[in-house]
Amino acid sequence: MADHITRVVIVGGGSAGWLAAGIIAATSPSHVQVTLIESPDVAAIGVGEGTWPTMRATLQSMGISETDFFRECDVSFKQGSKFSRWTSLAKDDDYYHPFTAPAKYHEINLAPFWLPFKNKIPFAHVVCPQAAICDSGFSPKQITTAEFGAVLNYGYHLDAGKFAPFLHKHCVEKLGVTYISANVTAINSHENGDIRSVDTDTQGEVAGDLFVDCTGLSSMLLGKHYSIPFVSQKNILFNDSALAVQIPYAGGADAIASHTLSTAQTNGWIWDIGLQSRRGIGHVFSSHYTTDELAERELRNYIAPTVGEKMAEELSVRKISFNPGHRKIFWHKNCVAIGLSAGFIEPLEATALVLIELSAKMIAEQFPANRNAMDIVAKRFNNTLSHHWEKIIIFLKLHYVLTRRVDTEYWRDNCLASTIPDSLHELLALWKVQSPWLYDEMLREEMFPSASYQYIYYGMKGKTEVMGVDSAGSNKHLYDKKLRKAEALFMENAQHIQQLKKVLQPNRELIEKIKQHGLQAI
Repeated sequence: MADHITRVVIVGGGSAGWLAAGIIAATSPSHVQVTLIESPDVAAIGVGEGTWPTMRATLQSMGISETDFFRECDVSFKQGSKFSRWTSLAKDDDYYHPFTAPAKYHEINLAPFWLPFKNKIPFAHVVCPQAAICDSGFSPKQITTAEFGAVLNYGYHLDAGKFAPFLHKHCVEKLGVTYISANVTAINSHENGDIRSVDTDTQGEVAGDLFVDCTGLSSMLLGKHYSIPFVSQKNILFNDSALAVQIPYAGGADAIASHTLSTAQTNGWIWDIGLQSRRGIGHVFSSHYTTDELAERELRNYIAPTVGEKMAEELSVRKISFNPGHRKIFWHKNCVAIGLSAGFIEPLEATALVLIELSAKMIAEQFPANRNAMDIVAKRFNNTLSHHWEKIIIFLKLHYVLTRRVDTEYWRDNCLASTIPDSLHELLALWKVQSPWLYDEMLREEMFPSASYQYIYYGMKGKTEVMGVDSAGSNKHLYDKKLRKAEALFMENAQHIQQLKKVLQPNRELIEKIKQHGLQAI
């Protein structure tokens, strides 16, 4: 029984540490004890304000009330992302990556039947209702919809600075997580190289069987103690800096956008996230192509039309630097890294929090019963996470290689063949003659399903040769049947949009109702 895994020690707090603690404590075997050690001297970075729809199931599995979540974490709804000026400099250049897949996605690929009309209506607007609902600023559910239930698929925008304390309270009070406020001063090892315990400055030695590194960019356990190499991806994804700012709404009843807005700039892009009480805005850029001063000027110019030039110049801007990339492996011996300690890529498509969820969920659901099983689980974990990181890099790069912008060296270099992974080269060649679809998915649970590739590829004017009726040959009957089904789904979507506009309400209105009355418990 000596090698049974019962004690999980999480080093580091923040969103990563407390999400990991909550997921493992709530869903691991009942004999597992979770302890979290958090330094009182390390401030959380406080970014990662956008989540995927997966967060709904994560919070629900932890026993959290969605109503409490909205009330305490400045939460708003997120139904996807809107990208502006990524393809060209035209003011009307924009498209959506919504969280709702095209209608009947696993039954029929609607893309080939939309392509003949691509110049008349955007792809996302014709295959699902969510883009149009976001245009109208409407919410994805009603006040009568149960907690975590949805009319349209959604995630959240949240205040990361409030999220971690909210999770902390729930994990300690409801899930039995032991909390230690202390600095780790030393790491002690077994003869086989496993971590036996960590020494702290106020609570002495803390022993464990499995250690989770949530120490952020410092990667104290996996990076520093075990010297696991860091694999930079800066040759593919250039951005290594961000300037973040928080701005107030002009009025208390200002509309809250139901999506993340990403607007391309000369050497990067700006995120714009609407919470209940403020907007979180930041400029992500490459220090190789521009300076902090020029990037800050673009950020303040972006803000000025909303808050006025005077306030735009006075707002405090925070600088965040990072090396885009990840550790070579993520689980070594009895130590696994989650969050920034495992890696970080620019916040395009909000992958930071979902990677934490995915990693912690896999640990909990594949929890190793003993030390021998741990090596097998670790190997599986490393293979899965390596695949996810590869796919993240490819998917984010897709946003850059499809651009037609040539106004700066930054955009031109992003399209150089030498900066594009071979696997993405292959996909781009394939999609010229056949649309992205189900066979582009390698795992049962891909982070970015093929529907996401469709939204980006066609949102950015990617081209696919259409097989017409004349070339359908003996399959003409089948083609005609699919065409009729596609046309019916396009019509149903248009009707569905009108129906939803009658029953849904603006984002802020629903949020105020949730805060006042609460959602129905499931």
